[in-house]
Amino acid sequence: MGTVTLGVSIAVPEPYGSFLQRKRAGFGDLAAPGIPTHITLLPPTEVSTDALPGIERHLAEVAAGCRPFPLRLEGTGTFRPLSPVVYVKVTEGVTGCTALQARIRAASGPCARELQFPYHPHVTVAHGTDEAAMDRAQAGLRDFSATWTIGGFALYEQGPDAVWRLEREYPFGPQTAAVPRQAADLSRPPAASC
Repeated sequence: MGTVTLGVSIAVPEPYGSFLQRKRAGFGDLAAPGIPTHITLLPPTEVSTDALPGIERHLAEVAAGCRPFPLRLEGTGTFRPLSPVVYVKVTEGVTGCTALQARIRAASGPCARELQFPYHPHVTVAHGTDEAAMDRAQAGLRDFSATWTIGGFALYEQGPDAVWRLEREYPFGPQTAAVPRQAADLSRPPAASC
């Protein structure tokens, strides 16, 4: 019995995902090439490989009970000095993201876990870089904005090379289109909440 490190997130679709990933790399964040642009729902979590079937069933059940909802990214913020992170703010869809991550991490489910900090949906654009680079990230993306409709979420696994790879997508509801991957077509299902 081995272990794997999993994460659950909402992919930031194109053209925004690649744009923000390039920016993150440009600010000197060395992890950027191995992390698809995303909004975290379940942070990196080490689990037994034996737990994977139950986790996948749980995620499918959570997704089936949700409906698409609108999301807007706009402006920047930082967790400094508490944590060396600059991020793009989620300004619409906070309630939906918060409810969704709570369902995924439900105490009665296989993804139950405590968080190091209170949940705050965001898109990281600089992490662990020097202060000057974080200042550039915060100033350089302050006018950034993007809007789309979230149609689901995805399960990722971190490889031994520290690269996060898509394992499975979980579209909302029984008849909703698949979650848009980066470099995928954007569909706009009707707005609703999870």
